[in-house]
Amino acid sequence: KQWYQCRVALRPGVTKFVGLEEKNKDQIKRFIRDYYDATFIEKEPFVKGWNWGSVDFAGPLMVFHNDGKPLFEVPLPDVSTATVNKNEVTVEFHQDDDTDMSLVEMRFYVPNTTNDADDIPADNFHKSVMKYADVIKATGDVIVKFEQVLLQTPRGRYDVDMYPSFLRLHGKSYDYKIPYTTMIRMFLLPHNDQRSVYFVISTDPPIRQGQTRYPHLVIQFIKDDWSDLTLELDEETIATKYEGKLQKEMAGPTYETFSKVMKFVVGQKIFVPGNFVSSSGSQAIACSHKANSGFLYPLEKGFMYVVKPPVHIRFDEVSSVNFSRVASGVGQSRSFDLEIETNTGANYIFASIEKKEYSKLFDFLKSKKIRIQNTKGGDETFADDFGDGHSASDNEMPDHYLEKMKKEGEERDSEDSDESEDEDFVAGETPDTSPSSSSESEEGEEGEKKKKKKVLKETEVGKQRERKSSPKARKEPAGKKTKAQRKAERDPNKPKKPPTAYFLWLGVNRANIKDKNPGITVTEIAKKAGEMWRNLDADEKQEFEDKANKKEKSTDCDSALIPLL
Repeated sequence: KQWYQCRVALRPGVTKFVGLEEKNKDQIKRFIRDYYDATFIEKEPFVKGWNWGSVDFAGPLMVFHNDGKPLFEVPLPDVSTATVNKNEVTVEFHQDDDTDMSLVEMRFYVPNTTNDADDIPADNFHKSVMKYADVIKATGDVIVKFEQVLLQTPRGRYDVDMYPSFLRLHGKSYDYKIPYTTMIRMFLLPHNDQRSVYFVISTDPPIRQGQTRYPHLVIQFIKDDWSDLTLELDEETIATKYEGKLQKEMAGPTYETFSKVMKFVVGQKIFVPGNFVSSSGSQAIACSHKANSGFLYPLEKGFMYVVKPPVHIRFDEVSSVNFSRVASGVGQSRSFDLEIETNTGANYIFASIEKKEYSKLFDFLKSKKIRIQNTKGGDETFADDFGDGHSASDNEMPDHYLEKMKKEGEERDSEDSDESEDEDFVAGETPDTSPSSSSESEEGEEGEKKKKKKVLKETEVGKQRERKSSPKARKEPAGKKTKAQRKAERDPNKPKKPPTAYFLWLGVNRANIKDKNPGITVTEIAKKAGEMWRNLDADEKQEFEDKANKKEKSTDCDSALIPLL
């Protein structure tokens, strides 16, 4: 079944009637011919679903068509603003407060078909749109205007116009219309430098800039800036609508006058910091969030972080918080992280908070009865002294951060105690310096002793210790020869030390061990030989010990004859 649309072009604009049937078309056609003496033109729409074509501007109407058939039409008075970026033009529309869903943005790619720098098709398209665009639908006269106000989010300077029902931000590239009904919270937050103030407006739904959404507007005022205002309101409106809480003539610091007008025009409370005071005497904690530095404000009913990106977390949304110490290479950490987990599972990490803020923040969270969770998890309870004036009791919340620091120290001490000193070299126990004999000796004669594995922690302390122990880092006293020099001066005719009884026995039985254990490795041979040597009869051991003594005596005799040769 086919449906029709009837578009009637009037002098003020265009009126459309949709959902017409075949019989309605004929009736309307006769009616227009008989009473208006106008031509009834039938046009078939383009229904192939293509997203490219040509654009014609017929006064306040933009028609997008392909192959001479219209695809859609855009009434330009519904456009709130349009921006051009190279070959792309973004068209934004006014938000319709009477519907649940409405079109808010369209983007057009306009190819550059000319080489003339003064005649760019995208710029011409933008100018044609803005010629009939209703940049702002002003209902009523502006109450007051603040010029060139600095906004941190979205970034830039804007002229702020306050209307009876909405706030208008007019910038160099973007304009915003923010109805007062979408403003859910307002905050007035002092900067840590005591020279500026943040005024934050939370909106729902958030304002949009292309694909970016801004749920919070952050306005920054300088405390010393002064404003003299004249409100465009009559005395009757001030007395009836605003209950006499505003004055027609206002003067004072800009942030105070702006806050006062916003409070009574919007009709909402402005939240300010409560009793929390940091160690530096300010009401904010310097930290960073998502690699951007800013300030965290502990308020009476939640946290507010500014400036980028602004974050507001209510206490009733918080599931738990955790103090996480930042790992440091040397010494104790000078900062910590505050991790906040919400009931929905979202996590917010505020990093690089100075250590001196810890006790203040811990007391504040405890006073708000917020659960503090240990990073390592578990249902541990702590009964030790918490330090910083905190005492443990069954009804008092444990200081998990302090306990975790203690535990890490204990683990570090226990790891240091497990580290064994290098064993001294005992002369006469190693008969040869060849790889095979040295590897077998580790599990042979020395197999009766269980060597402790040396664990060197990869920390700065460990690296410094390693550098100090290296030959390059050591400085030998003047006139004293180094180990390498002493080794080079050894007598090449000096005989090697004789093998011990164990190695004499191993030389006889190594082949037998390999035959009985096919595929056995060198290390496993040494282990097996060590066990067999320990379980060997005393008489058999004595036979090899006698042979070792004879070899040792013959070596001593050879050494004594060397000077005589």
